[in-house]
Amino acid sequence: MIDMGHPAHVHLFKNVIWGLTKKGHHVLVTARNKEVTIDLLKAYNIEYISVGEIGSSKIDLICEWINRDYEILKIASKFNPDILMGMSNPCVAHVSWVLGKKAILLDDSEITTFSHKITYPFANVICTPSLYKKDLGKRQVRYDGYHELAYLNPKYFTPDPSVLEFFGLKESDKYVILRFVSWGANHDVGNKGLSLEDKRKAVHEIEKHGRVLITSEKPLPDDLEKYRISASPEKMHDLLFYAQMLFGDSQTMTTEAAVLGTPAIRCNSFVGENDMSNFKELENKYGLIFNYNDPEKALEKAVELLHKPGLKEEWIGKKERLFKDKIEVTGFIKWFVENYPDSFSIMKENPDFQLQFKAV
Repeated sequence: MIDMGHPAHVHLFKNVIWGLTKKGHHVLVTARNKEVTIDLLKAYNIEYISVGEIGSSKIDLICEWINRDYEILKIASKFNPDILMGMSNPCVAHVSWVLGKKAILLDDSEITTFSHKITYPFANVICTPSLYKKDLGKRQVRYDGYHELAYLNPKYFTPDPSVLEFFGLKESDKYVILRFVSWGANHDVGNKGLSLEDKRKAVHEIEKHGRVLITSEKPLPDDLEKYRISASPEKMHDLLFYAQMLFGDSQTMTTEAAVLGTPAIRCNSFVGENDMSNFKELENKYGLIFNYNDPEKALEKAVELLHKPGLKEEWIGKKERLFKDKIEVTGFIKWFVENYPDSFSIMKENPDFQLQFKAV
């Protein structure tokens, strides 16, 4: 049983679901009605049970957690799964503990401290990227990869240029995607992204170098609304692949851009000494992204890169270096689930066992 709390979780688990189902396993999906999560499940023909609506405040989020705990408990009691899975998911952990089942969670964000405190004491396994800087104790299993590699590895993703035709674009055209998020998730409380004025400045400067396409979780004023795109959510990765750059305050799409070989500028208040380790590695080791908490510096870097000849070709080379260092995450997750609990013991005794799941 897998619970989806965010659109990115659909991408993360979709190939795992298909792979396990193909081998005869029964997989039940529950999903939180957040952003385009339900739309993605429908687009991929993944059956689901809708559980929970997104809250806008910390109190709303806590109330939602309690309600989802109860709803998921009822569903799991009936389905009787061997394993429950989710992405740093407190409801999965709580329900598995109550029912005496096993909970295998994934996590790549060290900053969600409150969620960790109410989740991980009840989980059996927490799988994290190897560079994850928190020590979660004996239940933690580290692997050499990012969650985004679970669905953007060439084994699972082939960009479709026909998506460009819908927007009147060709592969040779220069365009930049601007991504603005809502900042309503539990880990977003107390943090912020780009202001409305920052967004206006970014559009004004970036459109001098190519077409601007905006994807935003929040409503936009009329002067920015005309840049908004309405691509179906399952096609966003195709659009991102051919883009000259991604600019915005998104977490997930920044890593997605890096894995696809598209330069990315990320600007939000998470950036700093305590930033998430995957963003630090993607910038400092691979040079695929740039992280800022100062919008003016972020925009300066964007303009600088857009002046650079051969930008995309350079980034493709950087991406290939990344892939050589990482594993094929979907294959690893499927193996881990199918062979649990033996897989847990194997990874604890010999972490290099994962090297058989190389990304390329």
